[in-house]
Amino acid sequence: MSKIILKDITKRWGKFYAVDHLDIEIDDNSFITLLGPSGCGKTTTLRMIAGLETPTSGKIVIGDRVVFDSEAGINIPANKRKVGFLFQNYALWPNMTVYKNIAFGLKNIKEKLPIYDFDAKVLNDQIRAFEKFEDIVSLAKDNYKKNGKLDEERVLNKYIEKFDISMITAKKILNYKLHLSDSPKIVSEKTIRELQFDLNKLIEEHKKKGESLGSEYELLVNGKVKEEVRKLTKEEVDIKVRRVSTIVKIGMFMDRYPSELSGGQQQRVAIARTLAPSPEVMFMDEPLSNLDAKLRLEMRYELQRLHVETGSTFVYVTHDQMEAMTLATKICLIDNGVLQQYDSPLTVYKEPANLFTADFVGNPSINFINANGQQDEDGTFSLNILNNTDIIFKPNNSFNINEWKSDYQKRFNENKDKDKKLVEKGNKDEKFNYHISRVDETVLEYEDQIVNSNYVIAVRPEFMKIDKEGKLPAVIYGSMPTGMETTLKIRVDDYLLTSVAF
Repeated sequence: MSKIILKDITKRWGKFYAVDHLDIEIDDNSFITLLGPSGCGKTTTLRMIAGLETPTSGKIVIGDRVVFDSEAGINIPANKRKVGFLFQNYALWPNMTVYKNIAFGLKNIKEKLPIYDFDAKVLNDQIRAFEKFEDIVSLAKDNYKKNGKLDEERVLNKYIEKFDISMITAKKILNYKLHLSDSPKIVSEKTIRELQFDLNKLIEEHKKKGESLGSEYELLVNGKVKEEVRKLTKEEVDIKVRRVSTIVKIGMFMDRYPSELSGGQQQRVAIARTLAPSPEVMFMDEPLSNLDAKLRLEMRYELQRLHVETGSTFVYVTHDQMEAMTLATKICLIDNGVLQQYDSPLTVYKEPANLFTADFVGNPSINFINANGQQDEDGTFSLNILNNTDIIFKPNNSFNINEWKSDYQKRFNENKDKDKKLVEKGNKDEKFNYHISRVDETVLEYEDQIVNSNYVIAVRPEFMKIDKEGKLPAVIYGSMPTGMETTLKIRVDDYLLTSVAF
């Protein structure tokens, strides 16, 4: 699969910046979610990597190939980038069966491909199957209908799944009717000898031509794979369609039409169609948004399984932070086209880079509390919060606040000065106004002038403990039980804090 590098990627229309100087590296076989509020630039970023949108400037690398470089004038079209794109709308052809929907894109592929001897491959696949003749017999005997007739379609699908073969090969195996034989072992041994004889004959014919066959029955000349620009054969298309249908568990629906499928089944067909051409990268733009809550949860597990089984690199767009947290190996959080944080889900949750990240990730939302005070010599902070309540805050990892501020200001100035010659940003980045929850919401609590003694404490609801011996007097203002946990609104003076009780 492929690593993806985005270097200084910008996309703007006039002075409006959809993506503002984005730098990220997506590791091979990772599952990345592009997360953020509506209109933040997630889908635009995805479309630029896929080749459906052209960046204003920057560089994009997929694997070892530069697919876009504004300075070098490189812009490889989407159909040449070997990527798969799964849209929010499944876009299945209503007049085509599931099989034809999956195979549709494969039939249009025309590129330099190895030349295979499919007759030899079919013979070899049959030999592999007959070596496990017990499975051939049991899979047939286990799939009789109530009327006593063999469910041939189901048996064929079982053979395809068990032996990783095409429908053509499965039909050849079933035609031997091994399940009706009194001596299946003897019949199998005889069949293997006959098939091996035919296979050896083909191999000898290739030797006379100065050719040999590789492990996948591709033609080799002087040890090198023989290639030509061609379309996929019917056998190749069938193998790919059957393989992906097995992965997404829709093998039994191949002759149905989309209207005969549930929403989840249609989603699986769309995924199979995207996987069929073996893309180097899978792009998904909110693919679960049309499903109900229960089905969305089930499909999240399926996407996780697919990611592991296919070994592909997944890039997934969502505004649902729960999807991002449960699916991703890394979250790329964007706001107003600007990268806010790029880390693992738990790092984003436990160590947010800024107030926006802390507020956006987490449900129920984090508690923000204004504080005033200073850092003491021992590294702790003496603070005053919630209408004159004195507290001591001791960080888990000690640091000097003055050194941190100096380093932050230095990095801020470097980012501010590096792009002076570029087009001024029309959709300017504004300071994030965190919300202080109060009983009387008409009271706004923002400092007119920020000074060095001002701080913001952010506390996750699960760390807001309730205890009879608690040192902070409070009243339960509201309660929302959900079964496994209960979300509580706690009133402290005129402030409202959120807590989670298990």
